[in-house]
Amino acid sequence: MELLLAQPRGFCAGVVRAIEAVECALRMHRPPVYVFHEIVHNPHVVADLRARGAVFVDAIDDVPPGAPVVFSAHGVSRAVVGRARERRLRAIDATCPLVTKVHLQLQRYARLGYALVMIGHAGHEEVEGTVGSVDAPVHLVSTVADVEALPMAPGARVAYVTQTTLSLDDTREVIERLKRRWPDIVGPDVNDICYATQNRQRAVRLLAQQVDRVLVVGARNSSNSNRLREVAESHGVPARLIEDETEIEPDWLAGVRRVGLTAGASAPEAIVERVQARLRALGVDRVRELHGPPEYLVFKLPHELRAQAA
Repeated sequence: MELLLAQPRGFCAGVVRAIEAVECALRMHRPPVYVFHEIVHNPHVVADLRARGAVFVDAIDDVPPGAPVVFSAHGVSRAVVGRARERRLRAIDATCPLVTKVHLQLQRYARLGYALVMIGHAGHEEVEGTVGSVDAPVHLVSTVADVEALPMAPGARVAYVTQTTLSLDDTREVIERLKRRWPDIVGPDVNDICYATQNRQRAVRLLAQQVDRVLVVGARNSSNSNRLREVAESHGVPARLIEDETEIEPDWLAGVRRVGLTAGASAPEAIVERVQARLRALGVDRVRELHGPPEYLVFKLPHELRAQAA
């Protein structure tokens, strides 16, 4: 059996920055350092940081007054920022710069008086943070049917933004329908979605054309990892989302000549290597990495940490 590895896969620049922000905060402030929500959606990353002194909370009021708190890569609302300020928390904003870009786009559209639409999944931390970054109402849509239900009049001034971890195909359909209903709508092109999301989904498309089954390493609550599984399945290839090597069922590989492997943007490469070892034990004797665009982007640490270090 042959194993094909998607390229690129795994950590993106925003995830690397967020994890490094917590590690740096632990060194500078010493434990405990509080983190609002999971810093990234991966249980192995969270468990490692927890073992080193990070305390993860889902309510800002659970952080003791004056303590250091890191905002996750998914971003937070204005209300969270305001409450942290009221409690005099030493806030460190590890929001991915590409998510911050979406916040700024939405804020600009709000200032210009547009009716606001966000393409995204209800309940996701990035969506909650983005919608909460403006005081104006935001209509959330995730499907073409949702677009049909929007209440704005045909001639309304409408603007949209998108969650960074969506399926490019699904987003394209929703944007096309928005443009049919409101031809003058403004917003980013589908190609303005996060570079890492685009690269990993394109890599999975290439992978799916060459294998009998795809395995995606990632957390079940990871939006971008779930989209990778969906992209593989949309090309007619059975795909499974696994958190690590212990979840692989040998029956999945029955009759498989080529198995493909990729990883979501918050999945550590160390877990991918453990999955490879498990697949070798189950019959893989050849490993080949596919070609893909190299990723050189690096984000600076949050300015709060750089200022304290200086």
